[in-house]
Amino acid sequence: MGRQRRPAEGPAEPDPRQDRRFVTALARGLDLLRCFQPKDRWLPHQELARRSGLPAATVSRLSFTLTALGYLRHRPATGEYALAPAALTLGFRVLTNFELGRIARPHMEALAEQTQAAVSLGVRHGTEMVYVAHCRSTARLILGLDVGTRIPLAPTAMGRAMWSAADAGLRALVLRALQAEQPRDWPRLLEGLQRAEREVAQRGYACSASEWESEIAAVGVGVDPGDGREPLALTVGGPAARLQGALLHEQFAPALVRTGQAIVDAIQSGGWQD
Repeated sequence: MGRQRRPAEGPAEPDPRQDRRFVTALARGLDLLRCFQPKDRWLPHQELARRSGLPAATVSRLSFTLTALGYLRHRPATGEYALAPAALTLGFRVLTNFELGRIARPHMEALAEQTQAAVSLGVRHGTEMVYVAHCRSTARLILGLDVGTRIPLAPTAMGRAMWSAADAGLRALVLRALQAEQPRDWPRLLEGLQRAEREVAQRGYACSASEWESEIAAVGVGVDPGDGREPLALTVGGPAARLQGALLHEQFAPALVRTGQAIVDAIQSGGWQD
């Protein structure tokens, strides 16, 4: 919402990983922590290696260090790891101080009840989107996701909505990362993002129906604070069997667009501080 596209702001930003100040070991340690999803409790060493894409020996060194610092817990009998309180505290501090969630929540709750669907607000992290606020309706069939959930950027309505509200520099950064991480899927991912850009220009919102998960459909809008910071994205989603056709595009999408604009207005009038 707000400005759907920002004008180009000069040449694309350089890849920070190529900067001599970039600490690869620190980045890998954070990548290891991000392997844990909301549903995970304990993960074995080999699963951490698989999810992170790091060599087993590197995972061993990183997990030992993170355990010593209190960010991971280790169960020697099984060789499994779990997030420890130090890691959880980092996330809770961010969410506690995330003023935008407080501003957006009343609008999101009203939309969730109106649509009887799940309403989510997310920010970009790398090539993923992270839920920072989530509202469920009283309906029985709704998405079981929650704050802290990470979903892929390119095939989802949330990611596509953020993409369509981003400036040229941010888009270039995301494209480089996607192409490097998923070279085989790159043409399909790029086509989906470009299609979303056209959709937003034509009707004001992005859509993803059974493209990320076959049973999920969602529509999304960008939420641009208007002060130069990255746009967020607001979505309405639920079972694809229900969210389709006129219900999705003629009822839910217009309500989503209005809610997104109401949140932008509230942010700009309330002086969001994060």
